[in-house]
Amino acid sequence: MKRQSRLDAPVRYWDEDLPKQADAQKAPPQLIRVKEINDVWMEIPRYVNYGWGGLWFSLIAILIVLFFSIRLVFIINAASDLLLLFSLYLPVFVFSSFFIYCIKRVLFEPRGAPVRFNRKRQKVYVYEYQRSVWPWKRWPAVIKVFDWADIQGERVQLAGHADWGHRIYCAVCKPGTYEVVDRFVLAWTVGNLRDAYGLWSHCCHYMEARPVPKNPLLTDKPADWTPFRTVRWPPDVERESTTATGMM
Repeated sequence: MKRQSRLDAPVRYWDEDLPKQADAQKAPPQLIRVKEINDVWMEIPRYVNYGWGGLWFSLIAILIVLFFSIRLVFIINAASDLLLLFSLYLPVFVFSSFFIYCIKRVLFEPRGAPVRFNRKRQKVYVYEYQRSVWPWKRWPAVIKVFDWADIQGERVQLAGHADWGHRIYCAVCKPGTYEVVDRFVLAWTVGNLRDAYGLWSHCCHYMEARPVPKNPLLTDKPADWTPFRTVRWPPDVERESTTATGMM
């Protein structure tokens, strides 16, 4: 019998609905990575585990091409060949755009854009980065806040991709229904199915105030270094997501 999602709009490459929050889980609770966990709130980083090496290579390659293109513009400008000079303006603009795009990706895009779970408020705070193909515009961060009771877990299995493996999504539904109104990634791909199950299990156990281990499987950070602090929670969200006040 063909398996079917309980959600009315399952995620692309859907493979399985995960158990509901209060149900028995498929694996013991186990974090993959964690930035903070205490009795009030928990923050999970979501590191993208592919692509950064290629971005640095592209950045260097574009920089070399851009350097010689600009140098050629100056040479032709000195020779007063206006038609040829004009024909070089468009490639310089295109390469400059690609350069700015890569710079923003490797230096300013948030590393491990996190998700916070506030057990006392029963809220989930998702840090999303609004990247655009247009590099000259601002790429803002957007904070989404959801009720834990409205979230359903989904597992995706990818094959033949650079990030092959299992991925966990959280579908946000209208209260009391399975009608999906939003969704976010809980974890980018992991190769071990048990680790994927363990992460969802940990979130459910934590939010249901059941015992959970506090030590993650991984304590290292991926090699996607940047000199800037790329995750900045707004002060009001920082205060709300890390405190228990305002409880009903």
